[in-house]
Amino acid sequence: MKGGGLDLNRKTWNEKQKELQRLLSPSGDCKKAIALFLDQHAMLHTAQMAQAGLWSFEDEVLQGLADLDLRRIPPGEEHSIAWVLWHLARIEDVTMNMLVAGRPQLFYEDNWFMQMKFLSTETGNALDKTGITYLSANIEIEALRGYRQAVGRRTRLIVKGLPPDALQRRVIPSRLEQVLAEGAVVESTRALVEYWGRRTIAGLLLMPPTRHAFLHLNEAARIRRKLALSGVRLNVPHKKPEDPKPRG
Repeated sequence: MKGGGLDLNRKTWNEKQKELQRLLSPSGDCKKAIALFLDQHAMLHTAQMAQAGLWSFEDEVLQGLADLDLRRIPPGEEHSIAWVLWHLARIEDVTMNMLVAGRPQLFYEDNWFMQMKFLSTETGNALDKTGITYLSANIEIEALRGYRQAVGRRTRLIVKGLPPDALQRRVIPSRLEQVLAEGAVVESTRALVEYWGRRTIAGLLLMPPTRHAFLHLNEAARIRRKLALSGVRLNVPHKKPEDPKPRG
């Protein structure tokens, strides 16, 4: 993973995120905002998810890593890359499907919770060290990556279908209560639901499926570097394929 190219792509992404924030404001342009959101969002998932020809931060981080690498928690870190992927997928599933669209989580709708063989229903925020270690060691990695892709594709369908006046609305309170009722967020982390309740739909598009994902992929990149420094032999190809360029 070449640091220079990654740093440039992340810088470009950050600059576009500021533009997205402006476009999602009450005085912004809904059509342009959704188009830019879709690009920003695509760059945070594997390129296979949107097939938009854009640079993928997730692919950059995961390229060449074996499943065992994704399960490791290096010294000085609280999480594995597997936990990062779980957390990102669960948070995006809950907020976009339950809160924005008012529909069931893909976690249940497509039976992903059984395929991943990790039966926790919550987002990962409440897991202690033992829980994080258990998730990292036991979750089915292929199913986890499939779940994250499926969540990303569903998010794009939801956002493409949003009417212009939806962006400045707040989340319907009954949907917030449903998140708690289904155990997607547990009582000890109820503050997360309260935070979402203070956001508009536009605010939810900024945090979590874009900014939140970007921050945790930065964490995953740091974990990868620490794995290499700790002596773990990463399964990286000798020649890295050329990345698609950021668009826009």
